[in-house]
Amino acid sequence: MRKMMRAISLSVITLTLALLAGCASNGSTPKDQDVPEQQLYQQAQQALDQGRYSAAVNYLEALDSRYPFGDYAEQAQLELIYGYYQVENWDQTRAAASRFIRLHPDHPQVDYAYYLRGLAAWQAGRFSLEGLDLIDISKRDLGATRDAYVDFSELARRFPNSIYAPDARQRVIFLRNVLARNELQAADFYLRKQAYLAAVKRGQWVIDHYPQTPATRDALAVMVEGYMGLNMDDRANEVLGELIKNDPDNARLSGTTFHPEYVDAKPLVWKPSS
Repeated sequence: MRKMMRAISLSVITLTLALLAGCASNGSTPKDQDVPEQQLYQQAQQALDQGRYSAAVNYLEALDSRYPFGDYAEQAQLELIYGYYQVENWDQTRAAASRFIRLHPDHPQVDYAYYLRGLAAWQAGRFSLEGLDLIDISKRDLGATRDAYVDFSELARRFPNSIYAPDARQRVIFLRNVLARNELQAADFYLRKQAYLAAVKRGQWVIDHYPQTPATRDALAVMVEGYMGLNMDDRANEVLGELIKNDPDNARLSGTTFHPEYVDAKPLVWKPSS
């Protein structure tokens, strides 16, 4: 079976152009039920090589449905993931990748399926303006972002020597920070609503599940303020000591004095434990 790996291009190919190119292709179309397997595969390859991804998807879907156990079945299923990705159908990309992983867990390119599944979730969870720092995706619904975090984490864990692992690990770091910031958004909401126990729990969640992220420092500040709201001065003082130790330049600190942002209370001055 012919081995193929195509580099992911993040340039946008409009669906209209792809459809027009597909209509202009020569030879049989997927509507011809008697097209041999090899010919269908060759047509799919030609469409992929020419960047006609919508047409390629049509050929690959036809190949997959008509010859599910054929000589090109596995490769067609793998390239169909790529085709869906290129036409920006993120749900279909993830579904096709999950199917390939389930059917071919020992395939030598299964790491590629994991990678594309993660990339599809990554794209679904972001806007193009995020790269310009015009929006903060931590303030939006993070369902797709969590999916991407799980997918890239699994890829890095299961295939540490994969060519995609280094990129996956970098994305995991970024996504971990996003998810941690999202937890802090919820914690701030609870502080504003005087749900102090819930705020403390959110802060503790960040520390427990997203260690070594910048958000853990603000999580300590959230916990200090939450304990202040609960009138648990001893616990507030204890956590304040950790905040001073780990983030002395925190915005809510003036030396060893903590200034609450939401709790109606006097600033808390840290007292070293005896």
